[in-house]
Amino acid sequence: MEQRTPVRVLFVCMGNICRSPMAEAVFRQRVSEAGLAEHFVIDSAGTGGWHVGEPPHHGTLAILARHGIDANGQRARQITSADFERFDYIVAMDDENLYALRRMQRRGAAQLSLLLDHAPGLGTREVPDPYYSGGFDHVFHLVDAGSHGLLAYIREREGL
Repeated sequence: MEQRTPVRVLFVCMGNICRSPMAEAVFRQRVSEAGLAEHFVIDSAGTGGWHVGEPPHHGTLAILARHGIDANGQRARQITSADFERFDYIVAMDDENLYALRRMQRRGAAQLSLLLDHAPGLGTREVPDPYYSGGFDHVFHLVDAGSHGLLAYIREREGL
């Protein structure tokens, strides 16, 4: 069997403590369940640096635990210009962050998208920020649906 370069996926939200670490953990779980863990490098980051070094929000950790998904000692970090060269897919949680990513991308071939563009049947394009309002159950549902669609998209595109 030929050795292939891992597909590198980065999930991005505002502060990297609610939505993007949830997406990272859920996507990693779905990739593992598909038997493809060795083919992926999965990470998350924020467009802002307010929470750098902090663990995911307690609401994110609680919903992941309820679904048997480990956050694997994640710590918030801010996206860097090198990420646009290091990752193949950079997946934003909402339009504001996608816009910020487009402004930041100067080089690199990373494909930018919204997570929910990979789950068009949901009737929404953005994963809402539960930081102030809660709603972690709803966010989990959206992230899980988007993760399934994103994995299917990448598998087809990358021949996995």
